[in-house]
Amino acid sequence: MLTPRDIAELTDWRRDLHRHPEVSRHEADTAARVVAALQPLAPDQLHTGLGGHGVAAVFDSGHPGPTVMFRAELDALPITEISAIPHRSTRPGFGHLCGHDGHMALLVGVARLVSRQRPARGRVILMFQPAEEDGSGAAAVLADPAFAALQPDWAFAIHNLPGVALGHALVKPGVVNCASQGLKITLGGKTAHASQPETGTSPGLALAALITAFSTLAPPSPLAPGYRLVTVTHAHLGAPAFGIAPGAAELWITLRTLEDADMAALRAEAVALAETQAQAHGLTLHLETHDDFAASVNHPEATARITAALGALGIVHDPGDLPMRASEDFGRFGQPGTRSAMLFLGAGQTHPALHNPDYDFPDALIAPGVAIFQQIAHELLG
Repeated sequence: MLTPRDIAELTDWRRDLHRHPEVSRHEADTAARVVAALQPLAPDQLHTGLGGHGVAAVFDSGHPGPTVMFRAELDALPITEISAIPHRSTRPGFGHLCGHDGHMALLVGVARLVSRQRPARGRVILMFQPAEEDGSGAAAVLADPAFAALQPDWAFAIHNLPGVALGHALVKPGVVNCASQGLKITLGGKTAHASQPETGTSPGLALAALITAFSTLAPPSPLAPGYRLVTVTHAHLGAPAFGIAPGAAELWITLRTLEDADMAALRAEAVALAETQAQAHGLTLHLETHDDFAASVNHPEATARITAALGALGIVHDPGDLPMRASEDFGRFGQPGTRSAMLFLGAGQTHPALHNPDYDFPDALIAPGVAIFQQIAHELLG
């Protein structure tokens, strides 16, 4: 078990990470801090630069057995933190407002324990994954040739969850996070003097029509098979000037489905609407895909390992309101040959929500989070 000194040091380390947030694909300093925390623990292998700035520590028993991976995320958010806490962000416009600093502290805590007592068989891999927030990190790690030697048989992750009692766990087999995809729509026309708008080609009416159409294409509904949601997240028309009729527009939408299989059809409908409006108003159309998340699906056997660990530790758990509308790229690790599952650990019923400007990871979750991972490792590896 972690000692009081371990918990105090992990808390201090977590708060130092909180002061120095870095966003997706720019986590070089964060990765260096992770490496500095891991090196004194003498992992058998320490991989860096995985899929960008990813770090993986390997603790090998030296005996045959399964490879068990535990994953945390390196990245923060491009949101200004509004807080009076002493360890608030020192980087204006950026904040660890999803708890990834806490998730990293959990893995360093596990590293301390397995460094003191290696598993009896197989390997433990502690994966500090880059770029979760934009959906690119897990795919980039999997595509990295160096990951082939780390291919896990089992993969597990914890995400803290405000709105749920502190320390109460949510877990279930099957879908736990929806698939989502960002679609950036750019409409091109021709500017004109504001006194002669008829001499130009404005995308204004097309933009207005698309905002209305997307808002009704897949409105909010209960999470059930066939669930779909389209959310307009950003719109921009022309230049901020009174003398210029607009000649360009941008519209950003997020497409969301319960299962991966439904995403292609929803995207096709959205693209058809954009094409129709562009053609009707004589506009050019350019489409870009961003923040592409697959659905996160818990394997039943991996879920059973989590529930067994929670039971052994006396941690209360249930399915809660799972699945969540929000997306998570951890599910990509559940590829053929890897049984993966994620659980959600309550951060407190009145705790500020994830991505709120006043959110901060509750340090009280460090000890139980580490214990959960350690118990899973013990059950699988001895």
